[in-house]
This record gives sequence, C-alpha cells and structure tokens, in this order.
Amino acid sequence: MSEWSPFRSLKLPLGWCGGGGQGMNPYVELGDPHGSSSRSAISVAANMVAVSLGAETNGSIICPADYNSVVGFKPTVGLTSRAGIITISLQQDSVGPICKTVSDGVYVLDVIYGFDPRDSQATLKASNFIPDGGYKQFLNENGLAKKRLGVVRIPFSGSYTPESIARSDFENHLNTLREKGAIIVDNLEIDNIDTVLNPGESGESKALAAEFKLNINEYMRQLIISPVRSLADILAFNNKSLREKIEEYGQDMLMLSEMTNGIGEEERAAMEMMANLSQDGFEKLMKENELDATMSIGPGMSGVLAIGGYPGVTVPAGNQEN
Repeated sequence: MSEWSPFRSLKLPLGWCGGGGQGMNPYVELGDPHGSSSRSAISVAANMVAVSLGAETNGSIICPADYNSVVGFKPTVGLTSRAGIITISLQQDSVGPICKTVSDGVYVLDVIYGFDPRDSQATLKASNFIPDGGYKQFLNENGLAKKRLGVVRIPFSGSYTPESIARSDFENHLNTLREKGAIIVDNLEIDNIDTVLNPGESGESKALAAEFKLNINEYMRQLIISPVRSLADILAFNNKSLREKIEEYGQDMLMLSEMTNGIGEEERAAMEMMANLSQDGFEKLMKENELDATMSIGPGMSGVLAIGGYPGVTVPAGNQEN
C-alpha cells in the first residue's frame, strides 16, 4: 500500500512503501497504481487473490480500484468495523472489499458488515440501517429500473479530453442504463464543490492532522511487542532508516500531525464545516432531485464521499488511450 495511506508526505509516490518498494499497475507498464490500498487492488487485478480488503479515508479504495480496473466498495462509515487497522480518521475511515465483480464485492460485504464491540460507537449506529438478510438479496439484473441516477459531470469530466475514449464509453453506459429502465438526471452540480474538494479549505486537512496523532498513538499503545510506541517514535525511526528515503520523500505530514494537541476548538470547527458542506452540497443534491444514487466519470467523486462518510462504488467501464 502507499505508506501511511500516504499520510506521511505529499512527495510520497502512490503505491510506494519502504518495506515493499513501488507497487506496479498490472495492466500498464510503469502505470500509476494509485493508492493508498494499492496492493489490495493490484493483487486482485493480477489474479493473485480472488478478493481483498482496503481501507479508505479519502479515495483509498475507490482510486486504486479505478486505476487497476477492478471493483471497489467504500461502505458507509460505520457499516464495517475499523478494529485492527491503523485509522487516520474515525469520522472518515471505512473498510471495504476490492474484487473482480460487483457480486463478489456484495458477498464480501455481507460477511464483514455489522456491529463490533471494538468499534462500537460507529458500528452500532450504522447497524440500525442494515437490511434484514443483508445486501446480496439486491443483486438483480433489473435492479436499476425506475431508479433515479444523478450524473455529476463538473468538475470530474474535466480530466478527460472531449475526444477521450473514456468519455464516449461513459455515454454508452448511460444509454445502457436508460435501456434498463433507469431515470438519468443529467448535468447536476454540487454546491461549493471546489471547497469540498480542497482539503485545506473544507477543514479536512486540519481535522485529519489532529485525529491521526490520537489514533496512531492509541494503536501503538495496544501493540504487545514493538520498539515503536508513538507517532514521535515513528518519526525518529524514519529518520534513522535508509529505506524510508526521508531525504527524498520527507515526512512533513507526520511532523504536522505530531505538532497537534488533540481535538480543540479549531478542529471541532473544521469538522462542523465538513458536515455543513456535505449537508448543503451532496445531501441537498440527493434530496432536491429525489435521487437514488449519483454517478460520475473517474474516481474524483471520492473526495465528496470522504468528508461526509458516504458510500461509493467504482466499476471498470473503459480505459483511456494511455
């Protein structure tokens, strides 16, 4: 995976870690595998495993699944337990399946969802919304008939040229959905989308920096045998380890997190800002247009889902020219 998700430094290559080196995209030589659950997606794409799990704070399942042409499920925060993983944010982190097919992902989800006393607050709340019999009962070839699907193009389609194969593939898939009876509500826009997608402006960066220090220190304290017991210890270890390539990649984000002092007024204000942006943006869009789901091209929507704890799924639907 991308080391520390990749919360260590913005210079850190996606798919790289000191222990395993650079992860490779199985389909494109020297292609970007993205991250942070890079190897979870790579292993499925390369047929090394049938299914895998990833953990997402912001795009860490959706993005590598997209880049490696596999299916990625990011469940609603709290639907699956985070016990045993290193969490960056209890507000945003979610564990979900990465698979070759949607059916495989749903069957894995049915195994891992539900209440866990080790992650009780989040999983208890979400367990109230789990349908009796789980989710595989909804695997239906005609399940999208009469469902309202909102298409959000701006700004996500801007990453693709007008003549891009990916764009034409996306339009073909929309036509297929129409033929299957789905109601396509096109050209929708999310209010304040530029702020939502900017971690510095949305409050996400400030909240994550403080949350990570609290969460990593708690995780390290629970380890039975480890020479590293805190974020401060991790920083010191990295500085001594040649394979961590500190001079090349740095660890500025870890250092910033170490400088925080818990959840104070500024952090609470940042979290409140993210909640308001989500309510006034994505949730408003869903409610006003009476949507069952939204759609966009590529993995860019993951940033919208992240700050609100919303679920998402990406499916392989075509390739770019390169």
